[in-house]
Amino acid sequence: MTDASGAAESGATPPPGSDEDPDRVVIRDKRRVDQPAASGDSASSGDGAPSADGGPSGDADDSAMGDILEGAAGETPDPDGVTFDPVLGELQAQLDERTADVQRIQAEYANYRKRMDRDRITVAEAATGGVVMALLPVLDDLDRAREHGDLSGALKSVADQLDGVMAKLGVEALGEVGDPFDPTVHEAVTHGQSDEVETSTCTLIMRRGYRLGDRLLRPALVGVSDPA
Repeated sequence: MTDASGAAESGATPPPGSDEDPDRVVIRDKRRVDQPAASGDSASSGDGAPSADGGPSGDADDSAMGDILEGAAGETPDPDGVTFDPVLGELQAQLDERTADVQRIQAEYANYRKRMDRDRITVAEAATGGVVMALLPVLDDLDRAREHGDLSGALKSVADQLDGVMAKLGVEALGEVGDPFDPTVHEAVTHGQSDEVETSTCTLIMRRGYRLGDRLLRPALVGVSDPA
């Protein structure tokens, strides 16, 4: 009591914030204030870190919005509700174009093979025809020898072998007595009338003709007898 009264009497003022000062009003704010994160912590948190109120950061919002806009720009829904991808449509168009090119090339190649096969056959027949044309005088001499009965012995053997070779090559002899007259393979030298025939008939063979496949190498020279 003595000290307190002495202090009061001496006029000493209690220190600030002391409960002993009855005239001082003290206000205490108990709300929690979050401290801002350091620059190192914010850098290490990366994009999309949650904000102070628990929601996504601004970078995460921008990234999500960019994805949505990109998807909306790349895909366009049609009236039926089916999304159309322009990139996929362009790829399909390129695929159709390449398929058409391949089909056209295949058709051209097939035509080329047919044409080459036809040309090869034509060239082979032309070469064979050239050889046979060179041998026709020999064949004519053998035919005359056969008609006169001079084809015998070794000469007959050679003639038979030559006839076999011609048959293998596809050479066909034209012109036999009694054949109906055919102006496409026969060349009429003489014409006569006969009661023994009903149609124009080859009654005389002056020179035999030859044909290689569908190609006529030489027509036969014949004498024709017509009906009386």
